[in-house]
Amino acid sequence: MSQIDTRAYIETYLQIRTKTADVIPFRFNRAQERLYEIIERQKRVGLPQRIIILKARQMGFSTLTEGIQFKKTATSFNIKSAIVAHQEKSTKALFDMCKLYYDRLPDEMKPSIRKSNAYELVFDSKYGTGLNSNIVCYTAGGKGIGRSETIHNLHVSEYAWWPDNKKDIIAGLMQAVPNHPDTLVVIESTANGFDDFKDRWERAIEGKSDFVPLFVAWYESDEYRMPVPQGFELMPAGDYGDEITVAQLYNLSDEQMVWRRWCIDNNCDGDLNMFHQEYPCSPEEAFISTGSSVFDQEKIIEQLERARKLPKPRVGTFTYDVTYKGPEIIISNIQFRNDKYGIITIYEEPKVKTDQNGNIIGTAPYVIGGDTAGVGKDRFTAKVINNITRRTAAKLKKVMMDEDLYAEQIYCLGKYYHYALVAIETNFSTEPIRHLERLGYTNQYERERMDTTTNKIQKAVGFETNSRTKPVIIAELVKLMREDPTLECDIDTLKEMLIFIRDDRGRYHCTEGSENYDDHVMATAIGHFASSQQSSTWLEIKTESTTFVQRNFKVKPKKQNLKGWAPRW
Repeated sequence: MSQIDTRAYIETYLQIRTKTADVIPFRFNRAQERLYEIIERQKRVGLPQRIIILKARQMGFSTLTEGIQFKKTATSFNIKSAIVAHQEKSTKALFDMCKLYYDRLPDEMKPSIRKSNAYELVFDSKYGTGLNSNIVCYTAGGKGIGRSETIHNLHVSEYAWWPDNKKDIIAGLMQAVPNHPDTLVVIESTANGFDDFKDRWERAIEGKSDFVPLFVAWYESDEYRMPVPQGFELMPAGDYGDEITVAQLYNLSDEQMVWRRWCIDNNCDGDLNMFHQEYPCSPEEAFISTGSSVFDQEKIIEQLERARKLPKPRVGTFTYDVTYKGPEIIISNIQFRNDKYGIITIYEEPKVKTDQNGNIIGTAPYVIGGDTAGVGKDRFTAKVINNITRRTAAKLKKVMMDEDLYAEQIYCLGKYYHYALVAIETNFSTEPIRHLERLGYTNQYERERMDTTTNKIQKAVGFETNSRTKPVIIAELVKLMREDPTLECDIDTLKEMLIFIRDDRGRYHCTEGSENYDDHVMATAIGHFASSQQSSTWLEIKTESTTFVQRNFKVKPKKQNLKGWAPRW
């Protein structure tokens, strides 16, 4: 019996109770189709089935997960399946679902049952000659649940709403599940702020775990729509947010937008943030912070959706040769090597202006803001900004690396973008800017500081982030993003903006969480602030005859007169 196709078994033999209390045959909806396909895809390649689901309410994932578990348990020998819900009421509801599956099976399909109570179904005979398989339901918070056991199928329901020690509970459960192709773990939940569920979701998104992330928005349910009343119009602002932009971004019909309004008013007490959490359009909307976020979260979320639709950027790493001549260090043979695991992302190739004959007569000015690794979980990163458009052109993603190697990547990045102005943070170490100087890169941001000996103002290379400068650079970035959020196309930076807050003590930082960072935000803020030391218009190149070859970004000019900053190779 265990060889029966799972979907065929579910849709042939299992029945479900609808919201109107009718009992009908189980038929997959669109959301369930997506989950089932992920499970089958993992099975086909011989992997343990591991899925984490961020969802809107009432999408049917628990119903399908219990159906799959029931089939696997009621048709196979020596299988143990476990369901863990966040509260007693939900535990009973999930068990009743499994009990209904069993009660409505045709008699010839029913396995012998030895025990059935409020928490467990045991498929066996009283003589021990049956399947010796069982489904057990737990409530999160019970002592030692899942420990000292082997679990083949695990359903973690509404994980974000488990008790505060949820991380310890799930750790014990996961140890009980063998890393075997015939095992299944489904973690599903609506969001509940910045907790371990969000951390697990982010790790899955970044490919740091075997769990496949599945997000399903509310509008993917056919149930979430209502008739359009006469005179209905979408509003650009108000209690329901920017309805016009929401409808355009997600291609929503008026019927869906009418339901959205109704749900905000009736199910969410008029609270738009509650609607975002319970019925999100995107993962970021689900995890939206209700704290003191300094950026306009609604605009950032909308820009995230636009950014996801942009052409895929080029990713790679700079390679080069290093030659040492005494104290002098020479970098040559610089090349950008495409590599999907690289640390550099190119959103905009360096812009040039040409005349009617194709000669280069100008280059766009660029600024690089660099945030260095300090203490804790800080990482090295950098952002490249086109100083005419103020748009992000490239980034060096957050990474741990040696300071000199970081400086050398910045050197190559600066050369690539027309000898860009480089502004690197100096709080924890001046080695990156000193290494750039050793490499001969002199176009660096200069700050003013007081000499404690002479009490005179001096120039110093690099940007210093402190209690005076940080609020200033963040305020400028907040204003830029409020006025035009399309300036930022980098998804990692936009995600960081959503969790970047000002706390009760007036300090700026990311919301607490093991997977939360603000390195990209800081690099962007530094870059925009330093832009005042870079031209905001085209850098002119006057030439009688110019040969400009952008191959491995090497430039060979002839008889140039340079006005302003221009490439120096």
